[in-house]
Amino acid sequence: MQVRLIAKALADPRRYEILKQVGARRRGIACTDVRECQPVTAATLSHHMKELEMAGLIRIVRRGKFADLVLDRDVLKAYVRHLEKI
Repeated sequence: MQVRLIAKALADPRRYEILKQVGARRRGIACTDVRECQPVTAATLSHHMKELEMAGLIRIVRRGKFADLVLDRDVLKAYVRHLEKI
């Protein structure tokens, strides 16, 4: 697990909010739905999504020109277990 990447990703308040949004839906959420709730440009949202994906917290599932964001719950649970050992 990439503990440092996850910690860095979650340290940003906007990415934390995006992750909460994604996690609220079991089957994922359309990128356009996330964008409607986040007051950022498409480029900024794309950057945040990439950081969360690189940390392993989300998967981006492409559907043509659209994309869904899906929380990788196993990675998040492993990160929480790691923190519990502190």
